[in-house]
Amino acid sequence: MKKITMNYNEIARLTNEQLKEKFDLTHEGYTNEQVEKIREEFGSNHIESGKKQPFIFELLKAYFTPFTLILLVLAVISFITEFWFVPAGEKDLFTVIIILALVFISGTMTLIQSIQSNQASEKLQSMVNVTTSVLRNGQFSEIPINDVVLGDRVQLSAGDMIPADMRLTNTKDLFISQASLTGESYPVEKKAHPKVVKNESTTSIENIAFMGSNVISGSAQGIVIATGKTTLFGQIAEDVASKQPLTNFEIGINKTSMLLVRFMIVMAILVILINGFSKGDWLQAILFGLSIAVGLTPEMLPLIVTSNLVKGSKTMAEEGTIVKNLNAIQNFGAIDVLCTDKTGTLTQDKIVLEYHLNLEGESDKRVLRHAYLNSYYQTGLKNLMDHAVIEAAEKELDIASFKFEKVDEIPFDFVRRRMSVVVEDPSGKTQMITKGAIEEMLSISSFVDYKGNVVELDEAMKEKILKNVEKLNGEGFRVVGVAQKNNPSVIDEFSIKDESEMVLIGYLAFLDPPKASTIEAIKALKEHQVNVKVLTGDNALVTQAVCKQVGINADYYISGDEIEQMSANQLKEAVESCNVFVKLSPRQKATLVETLKGNGHVVGFMGDGINDAPAMRMADVGISVDNAVDIAKESADIILLEKDLMVLEQGIISGRIVFGNIMKYIKITTSSNFGNIFSVLLASIFLPFLPMLPIQLLTLNLIYDISCMVIPWDVMDSDYLYEPKKWKADSISRFMVWFGPVSSIFDILIFIALYFFINPSVLAGNFTQLATVQQEQFATLFQSGWFVFSLWSQTLVLYGLRTEKQSYLESKPSNIFILITSLALVFGSSLPYTILGEHINLTALPLTFWSWMAALVVLYLGLINYAKKTYIRRNGYLL
Repeated sequence: MKKITMNYNEIARLTNEQLKEKFDLTHEGYTNEQVEKIREEFGSNHIESGKKQPFIFELLKAYFTPFTLILLVLAVISFITEFWFVPAGEKDLFTVIIILALVFISGTMTLIQSIQSNQASEKLQSMVNVTTSVLRNGQFSEIPINDVVLGDRVQLSAGDMIPADMRLTNTKDLFISQASLTGESYPVEKKAHPKVVKNESTTSIENIAFMGSNVISGSAQGIVIATGKTTLFGQIAEDVASKQPLTNFEIGINKTSMLLVRFMIVMAILVILINGFSKGDWLQAILFGLSIAVGLTPEMLPLIVTSNLVKGSKTMAEEGTIVKNLNAIQNFGAIDVLCTDKTGTLTQDKIVLEYHLNLEGESDKRVLRHAYLNSYYQTGLKNLMDHAVIEAAEKELDIASFKFEKVDEIPFDFVRRRMSVVVEDPSGKTQMITKGAIEEMLSISSFVDYKGNVVELDEAMKEKILKNVEKLNGEGFRVVGVAQKNNPSVIDEFSIKDESEMVLIGYLAFLDPPKASTIEAIKALKEHQVNVKVLTGDNALVTQAVCKQVGINADYYISGDEIEQMSANQLKEAVESCNVFVKLSPRQKATLVETLKGNGHVVGFMGDGINDAPAMRMADVGISVDNAVDIAKESADIILLEKDLMVLEQGIISGRIVFGNIMKYIKITTSSNFGNIFSVLLASIFLPFLPMLPIQLLTLNLIYDISCMVIPWDVMDSDYLYEPKKWKADSISRFMVWFGPVSSIFDILIFIALYFFINPSVLAGNFTQLATVQQEQFATLFQSGWFVFSLWSQTLVLYGLRTEKQSYLESKPSNIFILITSLALVFGSSLPYTILGEHINLTALPLTFWSWMAALVVLYLGLINYAKKTYIRRNGYLL
């Protein structure tokens, strides 16, 4: 067998004879031996999920991320400083256990997310677990779809799923739904004749049927031209199973981790060198330097982040939303572009009869009655429009009073594009009722029912009708004409010839309407500075109509065919200037999302079909709606269970609250710690002892971090929630360098106060001339004073930097925030007076210390407020 190397456009041009030659086909089909040979050469009709990595590899990758590596280093440091190099009675593993627990929580969350990468593809496989009719060994027989091979001749009928990508060789009234691939609501007609393809999307090729679509009506035969992962459907599965790109949140976490690593290394080395050379005790200097590394790193960050995300997910769950990926909540708040499919997301994915009009353009129940009789009495497979007509009639008409009997029918076909039924009422009157494409209805009508009179259909009337229909088409409606003829004469049975001299009475206008909440949701998104872009497989007219109804400007749109002709740079410009993209393939949707991300946007994608899955995977946030197929829900980070799309607004607000509270912790903590470490560097140069012992520094850090665990329950200013929030690691370093030295100024002032004014031992003479016991007492009092002052300055600065507001009354913290931070201050301040304090070498402080501390803390908060105003003026934002 020859290897197939041509593309779909080339295959579409071939005649049936050329196809048989290309695939070495016979009238008998393949034998079992030929099937095995072909399967070995070209592969099976199985969609691979991608090569699965060993579980141990996934486990190691989950627990050894950049940030967890930092935490593990800190665990080793804590083990050294609190257990290994301390006397037997003082050994303590409490901090080590906490840090390892944080590593476990963070790693477990990562592991859970990583094992989901193939689940979406497995959903695709479950969809094709059916049989199909294939010519083998001289006869057609049902075989599992997975057993189909390249070159098989397949027979299709109504209700069949297309088993593989097929070039059709003969068709009869074949009507296929490609909604799962393209998102287009309406079935498309497929024909078998050879066709030269010019600038068409792949799914638009008339003589090719695609795996994953299904037959609505008619029958066909075709030759399999692609199987398994080489099909269009398989390529989507491969995209879904592939590694998901890093989101804005994950990139931000990684950059922040590396920033902290750099600062930690530099500061630890400086502290070790300065203290080693100045004090001469290198072991103590190394231990203190490692403690500095611990103090500089916000080791509670994983717990703070997780607490924020869990709280956000619970809030969204109350709104009827499932959050599958916790990280997506923060990304939700960061998105500035929301891409959405049209069908099933903005719309109800249900064709409805919007208007039943007479030729004057007025609503007319007579038109609906005739349409109902036509749709109800036909014996063929009823399409979506037939169901819409019947549903509308059941609501608006007293159909129980209808007493008609069916006489005959003329089935629908795609040449005539119309169908007719003949009915008889109790009086014996018969009517032929025909509905179909408006052009075809005009061609068989000689008269029109206009203003209650039957008049001849002339050119002026035809032009008037076409103008009205064109207007409806321009508004996105699918228009079908309705005509009738009383007492049609028949000799034997009714035929197409009898569809003549009809009276056109009106037309039906169908639409896939938007969801009730869509308009409000789009408005709310715009108010929160999120630009909405529509990416759909549907056509331009219908898309424009829906966009117009929901408040999206669709005057300018770009089609999938146009995208294929664009360069990468042209596409970058196009995604910025255009908000509506139509007739897109699944990969084109994913490409548009990727391009937007490349332009610096944080992108959300909301979809409901198989065709949306690759784009949802590519986006920072994948959002699925209530009526989505399983593959879309599996690919999504967030699933909206309620039909009310206003939950999108709640999701954005929750995401921005989460982001804001995470930024509070990272920025304020790193700046405070940096200020402390900077103070330590200066103190180490001039002081003859360590300004704070390693165990004291770790204890201080632990008390502060525990108090910070309430940050997820703090409130965010409403002003903060009206802009997308992106994670910028450079803003953290900028914040740290700006506010850190401010705290150092007051650390130096408390150093001076402790050394010269508060500590009475220095009055007895120079420190170096004091007895060893006096030196130890002096150092202990100094270290205790800075311990308490640091706790107060770090904790109270949370109040000053948690908001851009200048006054406490303008932005009041949550009650739980006030309670826990107050308890932390009470506990830390009382620690020097307790037995526990004695164990970490703290001592009671004189009253003079408290007056000095109160004065310096008030001055510190005043300067912080001034520095905050200047920072906001220079940078435009605080958090």
